[in-house]
Amino acid sequence: MSENKEFKTIIDSLKRYMELESLSGQRELPIQRGQVSISGVVSGGDLSPLERLKSEVSSCTKCNLSKTRSQVVFGAGSPVADLMFVGEAPGMEEDLQGIPFVGRAGALLTKIIEAISLKRENVYIANVLKCRPPANRNPLPAEILICEGYLIKQIELIKPKVICALGKFAAQTLLRSEEPISRLRGTFYDYHGAKLMPTFHPAYLLRNSAGKQFVWEDMKKIQRMLNSK
Repeated sequence: MSENKEFKTIIDSLKRYMELESLSGQRELPIQRGQVSISGVVSGGDLSPLERLKSEVSSCTKCNLSKTRSQVVFGAGSPVADLMFVGEAPGMEEDLQGIPFVGRAGALLTKIIEAISLKRENVYIANVLKCRPPANRNPLPAEILICEGYLIKQIELIKPKVICALGKFAAQTLLRSEEPISRLRGTFYDYHGAKLMPTFHPAYLLRNSAGKQFVWEDMKKIQRMLNSK
């Protein structure tokens, strides 16, 4: 391999690595103190507040889910996103890959994001729980109490303008409400300095295509809210 081809291979590998790292908010390569990152900013080896929180959450053992998870699913996307999506908890694929909303529901969420002229890497995606409940059971009250604090801290660090709560569980948990998602959706609520819009979960839409019309209405409201701010 010629020197030029070898150099191009290294650069291409670095680009692919950075694209994967950007999904979890990482903006710099983990290089030694005093070296220069890909972004051209001198890295002192210090983590950003969001990365420090991720490190803390990744080693959390505050509830029994730490004994059954494959890994923590912290969140993914832009650390300065204007729009943040919040779901219930990781499923099997998320638990294996460490990335929220993968598989069919994740693919549909990506299409929903693109429908309002955004890309998945422009938003931030997280869940109320950071670990998968066994057999995808509903989260327990104690698990919510422990884990929701991490989500609130994420919101405080990212400072999104709009939060979209995906599905009944996320919406009811964040709003402290027992109202069905069919009544909660379509309306903005104030939540930790952001406007919160509940809507149907992508997994629900895979089973009930009629709900797509309502989600599209909700997303258009979110788009207008983002543009107005």
